[in-house]
Amino acid sequence: MSFINNLKKVFHLGGGEAKKKRLYNNIKMDTDPTEFWEMVGELGDGAFGKVYKAQHKEQKRFAAAKLCTLEDEENLSDHMVEIDILSEIKHPNIVELYEAFSIEDKLWMLIEYCDGGALDSIMVELEKPLTEPQIAYVCRHMTEGLNFLHKNKVIHRDLKAGNVLLTMEGGVKLADFGVSAKNKHTLQKHDTFIGTPYWMAPELVLCETFRDNPYDLKVDIWSLGITLIELAQMEPPNSEMSPMRVLLKIQKSEPPTLDQPSKWSKEFVEFLKKSLVKDPQQRPATDVLLQHRFINCELDAKPIKDLLLEYKAEVVEEVVDDDAEKLKRQVKRRSLYQRVGTPQLGAPARPGR
Repeated sequence: MSFINNLKKVFHLGGGEAKKKRLYNNIKMDTDPTEFWEMVGELGDGAFGKVYKAQHKEQKRFAAAKLCTLEDEENLSDHMVEIDILSEIKHPNIVELYEAFSIEDKLWMLIEYCDGGALDSIMVELEKPLTEPQIAYVCRHMTEGLNFLHKNKVIHRDLKAGNVLLTMEGGVKLADFGVSAKNKHTLQKHDTFIGTPYWMAPELVLCETFRDNPYDLKVDIWSLGITLIELAQMEPPNSEMSPMRVLLKIQKSEPPTLDQPSKWSKEFVEFLKKSLVKDPQQRPATDVLLQHRFINCELDAKPIKDLLLEYKAEVVEEVVDDDAEKLKRQVKRRSLYQRVGTPQLGAPARPGR
């Protein structure tokens, strides 16, 4: 089957890895979350359900409560990769799963509440990209989180600004593990075509046509580089193209660069060049990138905290008409940057989306 036909098949039918019967060790079955958590507000309304702000009745801590309606038990199995990963992986740069509940046809995931919001929403709201000090700070923490994931044999597979959440204290958290993969061993490779096209690594795009060319952890390094360009320019490279065209361009063209490299430091440009090497064997691992001078230096949280204060002030001061206009822009952006090939047919929405 041709490359184009394979892409069409994925866009319409999706892809999937074999589903297995499993025990739901990390879910409290037949338990109502409202026994322990009070829903105090609504954070977002995703494609597969609502996301609420919840507060624990005894501990008083807040959480993002992701609600998903399940069609059957197999549908519940679709969510187990994300639940198992978040139950096992604990790191300051990865959102924490507090609890998961299943009752009747509902799945609830109580996830760490990040009061700063998602980076893409911040850029849309403020109508400007991040500065280099802000990008370097976020990059350092993203790479730390990725390094921990990779050491635990987890591939995120959907890195982008929309899946990076901030806290008002300057915390940076990787989120949305709905299409992530957990390896049994470090060198295991995958051949599932999955992710969001604009951020996809070349070998991930290629695997849909050539199943004998699987990919590994290095796909996250490419997506990290694309995300940094997104933070610098508000959009990923080739954002003016349709998803189908951009997949072809990723496979055939030279790696993307900043539109105006001279505006940025040599360290930033060099970091991007190393992250966006088309040959995954030549692309550095996270532990190597952590030693790069762009992020292996003193990085102050103040620029990000200032950004968040500006963002929160903007949200408070907005008038209704501006709210409606910015909501339209956010909806347009999210509809364009949909991931494809999702094996989890009922993946719940991300907090605040």
